[in-house]
Amino acid sequence: MTATCQRVVLASRPTGPVTPDNFRLETVPVPEPADGQVLVRVHYLSLDPYMRSRMMDMRSYAEPQKLGETMIGGTVGIVEQSRNPRFAAGDTVVGPLGWTEYGLSDGRGLMKVDTRAIPMSAYLGSVGMPGVTAWYGINRICEPKPGETVLVSAASGAVGSVVGQLAKLAGCRALGIAGGREKCEYVTAGLGFDACIDHRQHTDPRSMARAIRAAAPNGVDCVFENVGGVCLDGAIANMNPFGRIALCGLIAGYNGEDIPIHNVRNLLVMRLRMQGFIVSEHLDVWPQALQELAAGVASGRIKYRETVAEGLAAAPEAFIGMLAGKNFGKQLVKLV
Repeated sequence: MTATCQRVVLASRPTGPVTPDNFRLETVPVPEPADGQVLVRVHYLSLDPYMRSRMMDMRSYAEPQKLGETMIGGTVGIVEQSRNPRFAAGDTVVGPLGWTEYGLSDGRGLMKVDTRAIPMSAYLGSVGMPGVTAWYGINRICEPKPGETVLVSAASGAVGSVVGQLAKLAGCRALGIAGGREKCEYVTAGLGFDACIDHRQHTDPRSMARAIRAAAPNGVDCVFENVGGVCLDGAIANMNPFGRIALCGLIAGYNGEDIPIHNVRNLLVMRLRMQGFIVSEHLDVWPQALQELAAGVASGRIKYRETVAEGLAAAPEAFIGMLAGKNFGKQLVKLV
C-alpha cells in the first residue's frame, strides 16, 4: 500500500483579503527520491508576508504561485531518504519545500543546520531568512552609526524584532512601532528597544508623526520599513538630513490597496535615501549574516518569540491571522 501525506495548494487567487477558500488540502502519495534527490519530512513550516504578493498574478520580483501546486514556503525538517551524496538520512535541513508534510529536493537551496545550540525552529526565524533580512537592511542600507536613532515598523515580528536588537548592539537608540499594548511591552521590556509606539492609537499620518516626534525628539536617522502607509508617512516627517530608509515590506498594501506616500517633500529637503530590497538577491551576505545571527541567538544576545499553529490543516487560518497581525513574533506551523 502506497504511503500518503498531505499538502496545501493554492486553489484560487484572492481578490481582496485572503480567505480559507483560496487554499485546498490534498492527500497525495509520499514521493520517492530519484538519483540526486532527498526526501525530507517537514517538521516546521514558515509563514511569511511575502507569500501574499506571490499569490497574485502580477509582475513582481519572482514568478507568481501557480494554481493547483503546493504553496511556496520555507521549511525545516529531517532527511528520511537520500540519494544525494551531500546529504544523509538524519540530517536536519532548511529549504523551500512548501506547505507539505514531505518534500523532495535535488539539494539546490537545501542547507544542513546544527541544532545542538539552536532550536530547529529558529532556522526559520532569527537564524533564517527573516534574520538575514534584518541583518542586510541594517548593515547594508541603514548603516547606522553609534548614537543614531533607528525606527522599525512591525517591531514585534520576526524581522522587526531582530532589526531593533541589531541596532542596539550597534550602539543605537531603537524605536519600534507595533500593534497593541502587549506587543509594545514585549518590544521594550523583552527585546530592549528604547520605546515603542502603538499604531492602533495613531491611525492617520499626522497622529503617527506626532507620536514619533515625542519618542524621538532629536529626529530619526534610519528607518526599517515593513508596513508602509501611516508608519512610513510618520517616519519620513521626522527624519534627519541624509537619513536612510530600508524598504523591506508593505504589509499595508498586501491586499492590493494603493499605498500613497505623504511628506514627499521631506525626501528632497532632508536628502533622504530610500532603497527597496529582496534578501534572496543578496546571497553573498548570507554566510556572514547567518554566522553572526547564530552566535547572537546561541549567546542569548538576540531574543525571539514564536507563534506556533499545530498541523498542516491549520496553515491557511494561521497565514490569514498573520497578515492581520494576530501572531506574536515568528509565525510557524508545526507538523511533527
